[in-house]
Amino acid sequence: MNEPKTLLYLPFCDHLAVQTVPLDLAEKIFQYFKTNELFRWQDSNNDCEDRANAIGLLLDAWHIPNAKAWVLGDRILKKGYGCLVNNWKYHVAAALPVFTEDNLLEYVMIDPATADTITPISVWAEQVTETPFSLHFYKPGCYYIFSADKIERDNWHKRDKRNLNWTMHGLSGINGVSVTGKAQLAFNKKKS
Repeated sequence: MNEPKTLLYLPFCDHLAVQTVPLDLAEKIFQYFKTNELFRWQDSNNDCEDRANAIGLLLDAWHIPNAKAWVLGDRILKKGYGCLVNNWKYHVAAALPVFTEDNLLEYVMIDPATADTITPISVWAEQVTETPFSLHFYKPGCYYIFSADKIERDNWHKRDKRNLNWTMHGLSGINGVSVTGKAQLAFNKKKS
């Protein structure tokens, strides 16, 4: 049996009081976001946090329970950890809690940038991990991203007005945290 390329990192996972989504509804939700023109899924190297945040905002507005999952590679975790595809530091996507056919709680990912259908969190993390080992975990959907400091259990940013602005910029193709994105915001205000 092959060893997994990714490990669930429980110290970063939050206990979530979970209502679940029926599996058939989760598949319909995935297809809705996959075909929605608002999301630039072909640009898989940018703005995953903004796509995940926008999906979470919409799911919250529709009263659909959701979470987010992250996978971290060596560019954040340092030497001794594996690489992610596309030389990513991390990847994040929205998740839906479902019960499997075996009546087990599982998170399935809404991430058309990396998959054609809903994917269990462990499979999703495995697919974006190029070499062992990455770490993956889940948090409530209200978390946007971790701080610029060393990643720890409790230094995550919850949604706020600045995060919402970054999300809107990201969906319009401007990565406001990059040098190029900051220049776009300064010189091309009509786009934002």
